[in-house]
Amino acid sequence: MPGLDLLATFLEIYRTGSLSAAAARLGVSQPAVTGQLARLEEQLGEPLFVRSSKGARPTPRAAALAARVGLHVDGLRTALAPSGEDSMLEGTIHLGGAAEVMALQVLPALAPLSARGLRIRVTLGLAGELLAALTAARLDLVVSAVRPRQEGLEVAPLVDEEFLLVGPPALAHAVDPERLAADPVAALAPMPLVAYAADLPIIRRYWRSEFGRRPPNQVAVVVPDLRAVLAAVVSGMGISVLPRYLAAPALAAGQVVQMHRPEVEPLNTLYLASRRDMPASPALAAVWEHLARAAQEWKSL
Repeated sequence: MPGLDLLATFLEIYRTGSLSAAAARLGVSQPAVTGQLARLEEQLGEPLFVRSSKGARPTPRAAALAARVGLHVDGLRTALAPSGEDSMLEGTIHLGGAAEVMALQVLPALAPLSARGLRIRVTLGLAGELLAALTAARLDLVVSAVRPRQEGLEVAPLVDEEFLLVGPPALAHAVDPERLAADPVAALAPMPLVAYAADLPIIRRYWRSEFGRRPPNQVAVVVPDLRAVLAAVVSGMGISVLPRYLAAPALAAGQVVQMHRPEVEPLNTLYLASRRDMPASPALAAVWEHLARAAQEWKSL
């Protein structure tokens, strides 16, 4: 059974996306982190990351392992933390955000606060609905995919999402590389789309940003969950645009490939928002600070 130190090192690599960043967080040398990762992979009998010049991308096994052990390892580390980081938190925080980023990034980052007694109630939905609930005092904090414009809100940028155009290998191999370079819209036009919504909000933004026009493609599937969008792409139903953090495990496993490689991937900024008139709350301050600290480690999603 892997030891706590190996699992803690694995989680730092998984959350920071690089061995060097994990070493800095842990206060050890990079060779030490490399050695611990090698020992864990040897015990598990398979690789957990695909290394490249851009960092360490998790395999599907790594994503499953992080989901399984993250809360427990964070709880043990919190129990052993010095005073100040282990003080108990009272109260309940009502938190809103999109389902995908909440499930894969935000809630795992808040696990140490849950271990300190904080109660978290989550509302999932679209940014407009969540911000309306925030201004109506039904939520305390929102992770918003659009910049909040409502008066009376305290707003701060959290992290940038990187968006990738991905498809199953079979469809990617059907695209002529020369035609893709010369006329990407025409080259990709025969590819069916898998979309988050009927008006193609994410796909449309990518096409306009990179190609200067709307996609002419047929829409094969519409499903309002980006994890389901990825599943449909993996199964061969079409191509789509997804945030890197969601597509990374499937890319590393070869289940999908990046169909188009711009010089700089299109970005969307996520924001933290709360009401300015809220009473001072150690619990809310801890959540805000913890997410801001986690976002510094994420760098981009």
